[in-house]
Amino acid sequence: MFWTLELASYLEDAPWPATKDELIDYAIRSGAPIEVVENLQELEDEGENGVTIEQIGM
Repeated sequence: MFWTLELASYLEDAPWPATKDELIDYAIRSGAPIEVVENLQELEDEGENGVTIEQIGM
């Protein structure tokens, strides 16, 4: 998994905090590059607490 500011910027307007599945859905619906979806799939799922923006390196 390799995050750049460019890749992370596709998630700027995502609903935070969000679950891993919600972020993947958001990335797909917003037309983010496949690299964003692949990186999200590799994240640890935090369950009900959701993923935070800090976890993806923004």
